[in-house]
Amino acid sequence: MITHLLSIDLEDWFHVLDNDATSSPNQWEKFPSRVEQSTERLLALFDKHDVKVTFFVLGWIAKKFPKLVKQIADNGHEIGCHSQNHPLIYLMSRKEFEDDLYNSLSLLRDISGQAVNMYRAPGFSITRECLWAFDILVKHGITVDSSVFPANRAHGGLAGFPTEPFIIKTSFGNLKELPISTFSFVGKRVAFSGGGYFRLFPRFLHSYLLNKATKPVIMYLHPREIDVSQPRLSLPLMRYIKTYINLQTTYNKLDYLLDHFSYGSVSEVISKVNWLETKLINS
Repeated sequence: MITHLLSIDLEDWFHVLDNDATSSPNQWEKFPSRVEQSTERLLALFDKHDVKVTFFVLGWIAKKFPKLVKQIADNGHEIGCHSQNHPLIYLMSRKEFEDDLYNSLSLLRDISGQAVNMYRAPGFSITRECLWAFDILVKHGITVDSSVFPANRAHGGLAGFPTEPFIIKTSFGNLKELPISTFSFVGKRVAFSGGGYFRLFPRFLHSYLLNKATKPVIMYLHPREIDVSQPRLSLPLMRYIKTYINLQTTYNKLDYLLDHFSYGSVSEVISKVNWLETKLINS
């Protein structure tokens, strides 16, 4: 049986990209946080199914809620890095990216007591214009990344990149990559296993694609996606729909999939990949 990756991007309900009202940490302070209660509910669900997952944690969250991050680590879950302040990588300079990475890693390693050698970019925003980010990740001890979105998307994407686990060769060494899962639909690559895609597509489609999979499916969710009562931001219509569609069904869908399929953390998944047979891409 294939062990699929279950990962949580640990953010609050207001960490929405490309929204002027929530674009900076100074603005975040005025919003009431809901991340603790949603994360506690997820932790209870993971205990119910006896599954250990990977939490890609925002440094801002770790600084504000260190006890929550410590609780996640103490419960046996893996801590990865999701940046310090949730920036879009392709809008950053190399120095800005490196400073953000260094600050978040230092904080997460100190709080969790873990090596924290896994990374996911906010919005999967590493594009062809900033492939240098992979070099900086390896320079700072990251050995596994899950930032590649191998299709077109609003925040860039890397269409044409491998759709199965592969290796990125950097000037500081090799980086194992777990790209976001997609399937082919009318000649295009379409994501299905995370975020708005996870909420949009019905349970039977997830079950069908998981049963059909020959490689690990990469699932990613945010705590806000099981929070039906979260405040609603003022967003353009299509963005509003994508952000809030099917919040009421996410928890039950996740519960069902955990009951019928095998899921695990990044470490569990990469231990079962034959990396000698994967593609090698230069950064």
